[in-house]
Amino acid sequence: MEIVATGVEVIGAHGPLLAPTSLRVSDGQALLVTGDAGTGRTALALALSGRLKPSAGSVRLDGSADPDRLRRTVAVVDAPQITEPDDALQVRDVVAEGLSLAGRSSTRRRVRAWLAERELPADVRFENLAAHQRTRLLIDLACESRTTRALVLDCPDRHGDDPQHWYSQATARAAAGMAVVALCSTHSAEKLDVPAVRISADDTDKSTSAG
Repeated sequence: MEIVATGVEVIGAHGPLLAPTSLRVSDGQALLVTGDAGTGRTALALALSGRLKPSAGSVRLDGSADPDRLRRTVAVVDAPQITEPDDALQVRDVVAEGLSLAGRSSTRRRVRAWLAERELPADVRFENLAAHQRTRLLIDLACESRTTRALVLDCPDRHGDDPQHWYSQATARAAAGMAVVALCSTHSAEKLDVPAVRISADDTDKSTSAG
């Protein structure tokens, strides 16, 4: 499977949200994409997953620009104010909702077993999870859906912590055969010291992936 974004641009009601950006990612690859705050990282995440129609350019999955297919295949993890859970919720409630949306059993017993397998607490507020626990939980929930074959991690570095924690989770999913795009700040990319694509760049003809 391959996702190719070509000249993807998003214009909002008050001006540009995302400058034209091109990239390519395939099964078994983790692609780091960087940009400063306000450069449209979330807009790119939504466009790559078929949840936002680009103002210009295209996103194709194996040559198809079908947004429904993109939405079924690509999960957006922790997009601010869009897919991020309410911090006030109990962890068990976040998991129950995530499992239900993925078409899995979400009984109380199943939720507690799911969390126990990952050594995560059930009866604390979601905001009290450590940053690496939060990201791991949300990645695991996204992968519960039988149709998910690609992940877009939306700025996990905004929660702090060592970027290697979430990047290692991204590369682990890529090693398991998924296509993974991780959006982050330029500072985080510098700390990771791995090849990265910058928002507003054209990266359809060169490899900058890892995993």
